[in-house]
Amino acid sequence: MNNKKEEERNELHRAIWNIANDLRGSVDGWDFKQYVLGIMFYRYISENITNYINKVQHEAGMENFDYTKLSDEESLSAKDYLIQTKGFFIKPSELFSNIKLKAASDDNLNVTLDKIFNNIESSAIGTASEADFKGLFDDLDVNSNKLGSTVAERNKKLVKLINGIADMKLGNYQDNTIDAFGDAYEFLMSMYASNAGKSGGEYFTPQEVSELLTKIALGDKKTVNKVYDPACGSGSLLLKSAKILGKENVRNGFFGQEINITTYNLCRINMFLHDIEFDKFDIAHGNTLTSPKHWNDEPFEVIISNPPYSIQWEGDSNPLLINDPRFSPAGVLAPKSKADLAFIMHSLSWLASNGTAAIVCFPGIMYRGGAEQKIRKYLVDNNFVDCIIQLPDNLFFGTSIATCIMVLKKNKTDNSTLFIDASKECAKVTNNNKLKEEHISNILKYYTDRQDVEYIAKLVPNSKVAEEKYNLSVSTYVKQKDTREVIDITELNKEIAEIVEHEAQLRAEIDKIIAEIEAGA
Repeated sequence: MNNKKEEERNELHRAIWNIANDLRGSVDGWDFKQYVLGIMFYRYISENITNYINKVQHEAGMENFDYTKLSDEESLSAKDYLIQTKGFFIKPSELFSNIKLKAASDDNLNVTLDKIFNNIESSAIGTASEADFKGLFDDLDVNSNKLGSTVAERNKKLVKLINGIADMKLGNYQDNTIDAFGDAYEFLMSMYASNAGKSGGEYFTPQEVSELLTKIALGDKKTVNKVYDPACGSGSLLLKSAKILGKENVRNGFFGQEINITTYNLCRINMFLHDIEFDKFDIAHGNTLTSPKHWNDEPFEVIISNPPYSIQWEGDSNPLLINDPRFSPAGVLAPKSKADLAFIMHSLSWLASNGTAAIVCFPGIMYRGGAEQKIRKYLVDNNFVDCIIQLPDNLFFGTSIATCIMVLKKNKTDNSTLFIDASKECAKVTNNNKLKEEHISNILKYYTDRQDVEYIAKLVPNSKVAEEKYNLSVSTYVKQKDTREVIDITELNKEIAEIVEHEAQLRAEIDKIIAEIEAGA
């Protein structure tokens, strides 16, 4: 079964490469990703709604019913029902499969697609799914010069895109094996992440780091209420919980906020591509630190995030922020030039009493003085810091920094902080380090065992952390193994004495031989 899945995955990757090669040079990699994902999304929702209505009709006894063959007029009777259950409506004539049949002969393909995308978004207006669909196709600009300087050139590229995506084997919906959409998305991300790590505001978290963070935050739970990411990017961290637990075991859904509009749109598309229903996710657009959108949804049982490192924020230049209930408990705001600990305070504030937050951090916040030290003092004195994990360097695209993970809890049973040095838990892959399955397992074991392991893990009483001026750097508490060769001086002197004695014996023997030769002469 796994081999079959790998074959399907490789075939999918080849299909994406073929489209990339077809359009290479004309569409920049990062923009190309938006077009592929946008058309994939259009295909996905077309097939999703078709299979849904076909299944309903087949079960009602209409075995030959096929939504793609219906007239637009006939389909209108199901419109309200489809919007209520699926969150959107697409007329049969505007389904991906029907557009593909006519694409090559449609001189106004760009106008046709533009109209379809507007119609799909408009179908959700005034309904519960409006926020999930609004602006979803904004980054799929079919009239952009990036596709070509003339309408004819642009349409030629659009036909290639549609045909390439139509040829992708994306799984059999009847068996609900649609992982291929997620795989294609992740492959596209990694294709361009290596040379565009943060391009377009995109923060790409490698899959293995996502897995480690999520497994730490989930612990041994088999079901959780909600998952939240305050800087959710394209949603990969949120979706890891769905992959590990099963989406049905995240009872009340997935919540995230993203400041970059393009990435925000990608995140919502990503939710649909991973088969998360419109009423099971709430992704918001805006600045989480100054304009958080989920006051009515907190607290969250699982918070996982890789927020941007050391970005600027309003800080104390905004007099309202020091009274914000998320930041006020520490009595001080994170520095204006380094918002890292503002994300930590925000996450802690919205964390459920039985929850866990696992957040990737820039190492500087662990030891710097000033306001950051005061915030660390608040976190340690109130026993919110569960664990600090030092990760290997070169794990992330676009930065060689050795980052850390801060784990926060509100229900700890001991008054200590666990420090783990996982800097050696990795394998070298080209220029980057990579966490493999055994490395993730090792780190999780150190974390759950919560015991001292020489050179790797140290459980430190918070009183000792206070003595160290609230320094939370792992290297302060976990001693590095000295890999230099240990030399025993006594043993060495003994060996030298033996060599000297042996040398004296040899010299005496040589002198004796020379004397005998001279005597014989």
